[in-house]
Amino acid sequence: MEVAAPSVNIDVDSFEPIKGKSSKRKSDNFEMDVDTAPNAKRVKNKEMRKIPVPKHRYTPLKENWLKIFTPIVEHLQLQVRFNLKTRSVEIREGPETTNIAHLQKAADFVKAFILGFEVEDAMALLRLDDLFIESFEIKDVKTLQGDHNSRAIGRLAGKGGRTKFTIENVTKTRIVLADSKIHILGSFQNIALARRAVCNLIMGSPPSKVYGQLRNVAARVSDRL
Repeated sequence: MEVAAPSVNIDVDSFEPIKGKSSKRKSDNFEMDVDTAPNAKRVKNKEMRKIPVPKHRYTPLKENWLKIFTPIVEHLQLQVRFNLKTRSVEIREGPETTNIAHLQKAADFVKAFILGFEVEDAMALLRLDDLFIESFEIKDVKTLQGDHNSRAIGRLAGKGGRTKFTIENVTKTRIVLADSKIHILGSFQNIALARRAVCNLIMGSPPSKVYGQLRNVAARVSDRL
């Protein structure tokens, strides 16, 4: 004779999660790389990115926070905050997030602004998929010291920034000169053109010669397209 087993009602909400020994260690080592997804940490089963903010970018970040906050929250459906303790911008997926790839897009957008790009220029990283940022230093091209390094930076900027603006307009890129560091935002092909022009200027080529080379290359690219 078979006896039916008595039904038991189990309240799942009454269970409390067991705190392991590694929970404190996990919070102490709370660091994430904005460039590589495998280094992203999971907090309460949610992917996050953490972008450190240097001191000289605190004020610009505060002034443009609404412009940065709006597209990340309203368009990408992510959650973002500025952690005052760690001095970093933290982005994580929210309950309304539909595409996890938006998390890396938002991290690249914030990182571009932290590097010195305007919010409007950095926002192109959210709209287009084939845009990248390449960073290098003057010493990676040629070892210069003292006044020689300062003159190289002056050649890159030009009088009133004219040389930098010309390179940006011809190659359809955006360039940030941060002391001896150079950041270029654009497509892969356009970054290569801008980088070649910047390297020629660092090596000592006169701006007029670099302008001519840029015009010739831009003409060939337009004809090819």
